[in-house]
Amino acid sequence: MYDLLIKGGTVVDPSQNINGPNDVAVENGRIALVAPDIPASEANRVIEVKGNLVTPGLIDLHTHIYDGVNGNGVEADLGGVRAGVTTMVDAGSSGCDTYGGFPRHIIPNNATEIIPFLHICRTGLATTPDIFSPASIDLDRTIQVVEENRDTIFGIKARMVSPALEIMGMEMPLMAKRAAAEAGVKLMVHIGDTEKRYDEKVIHQLLPILEEGDIVTHLFTANPGGVIDSQGKLVPEAREAQERGVWLDTAHGRMNFSFDVGQRVLDQGLMPHCISTDLTLPGRQLTVHSMTEMMTRFLAMEFTLEQVVEMCTINPARALGQEDRIGSLAVGHQADISVLDMTEGDWVVYDVVGGARRTEKAVVPVLTVKRGEVYEAGWGPRPWGWEPDSA
Repeated sequence: MYDLLIKGGTVVDPSQNINGPNDVAVENGRIALVAPDIPASEANRVIEVKGNLVTPGLIDLHTHIYDGVNGNGVEADLGGVRAGVTTMVDAGSSGCDTYGGFPRHIIPNNATEIIPFLHICRTGLATTPDIFSPASIDLDRTIQVVEENRDTIFGIKARMVSPALEIMGMEMPLMAKRAAAEAGVKLMVHIGDTEKRYDEKVIHQLLPILEEGDIVTHLFTANPGGVIDSQGKLVPEAREAQERGVWLDTAHGRMNFSFDVGQRVLDQGLMPHCISTDLTLPGRQLTVHSMTEMMTRFLAMEFTLEQVVEMCTINPARALGQEDRIGSLAVGHQADISVLDMTEGDWVVYDVVGGARRTEKAVVPVLTVKRGEVYEAGWGPRPWGWEPDSA
């Protein structure tokens, strides 16, 4: 007998080129079978999801969920299993001096799987600004903390923002790259200076230091230092980085997503790999309402459903080097499943610089399965729930 049967939905799993009516059976916390018309009598628990989409568990590659430690941290399950997301990457909320709260308090007290990246700044985002002097970085201790926590820390995070670059210049990302290389983990780099103070040409120096497997986040930022220069042209180093195997993530956030920049990037032939939120507490209240709304924004940009699901499932799994267990409904994979509703209506979605797109389709979370356990979606971040603003 299967432990659980998700029955009657339309399975969309780009990792296996599946898009059609299928049931998903779960046993011992793993995917046991994906097939049409699995008999309900073969499962101890059956959940009917007719009319819904069933995808591999959504993976949010850029969030901030150091809840109770940093003032902007969101409770992980609020943006995770209660919002259709099974795995969340914390993108540098903690540094080597502040990491201890993750394994003690955050990871064990949430059902959502949490994968932290360690900020190159000792205090992470507990201080504002994060890096305010060369003493803000302790390279040896950073490497040591990664080595002591190899079961949880997957990478190093660096933010190309002022005043860090004014104080340290390219030494800062180079130190972050050295820490990642010596610790044997990935480097994630935030591009786009939210303070709008440093030379946009720094992107030409940054991208060449990134190697296969590293991650650029905020691909569609309109802030100085992004991949679109002041003449509206894609910097050549961006395409070279993609060809080299660098992962391109679009993390939305409160200040780093522009429909216009995104369209310029796409029109010049560069396709992002991943969709993510850059979820924070104030962001959830203002602009970054949920991972599913980020999916809706990409549908509004005329990405196909299959492309959107791929950028939220198997691609971030590959970026994390975890495609053998998450990001797919392949038999034997961890039973991480997102059940979503594709709601029809007339909505408008916004970027962070006043740009707007209308859409007739919105993605809404229904329920989440994490390691075989079922979690219903919460009410949603708006008074009326999950749907975007009415047009």
